[in-house]
Formats: sequence, C-alpha cells, structure tokens
Amino acid sequence: HRVDDFASWKAVFDERRDRRRASGERGYRLYQVEGDPNNVIAIFEWDEMENAHAFFESSELGDAMQRAGVAETPEIHFMNEAESGSTQ
Repeated sequence: HRVDDFASWKAVFDERRDRRRASGERGYRLYQVEGDPNNVIAIFEWDEMENAHAFFESSELGDAMQRAGVAETPEIHFMNEAESGSTQ
C-alpha cells in the first residue's frame, strides 16, 4: 500500500508490534517497491486465519493506518501457503 512517508509509517508499524503479536501474528516481512519507497508490501504470518481476519477488519487498525499516513486503502489478501522451498 502507498504511504505518505515510509519512516513515519514504519514508526507506527513498530509501535503496534505488541498488539499484532497479541492478535496472533507470528512474523512479518516488509518490502518497498524499487524506485518507490513509499509503496509498501507487507506479508504477515498468523497463528490462525480467523485471528488475521479479526485484526485486519478491526477499527483499531484503521485508526492506526490513518495516524501512520497510509495514503490509499490497502489491498489485502488472505493466503494459505501451498509450498515453499529452496533452490540451493
């Protein structure tokens, strides 16, 4: 999703770490689109799909996103891992 300023967005993201963990988040990865650092892709791992849905549908998250400077409504997809591997 697009943010106004990555550093400002990241500060709010970091302050919400404990809340995400208490909601069932196990881990995350953040990516910035090459040449467009305010275009962020976040991938999360959750303990239960129901917990992920509850977290991302909460009004509390909407408030935090507004405070963090999220510029556009993010596109959110819920996925189940089909396979992972290594080419090593």
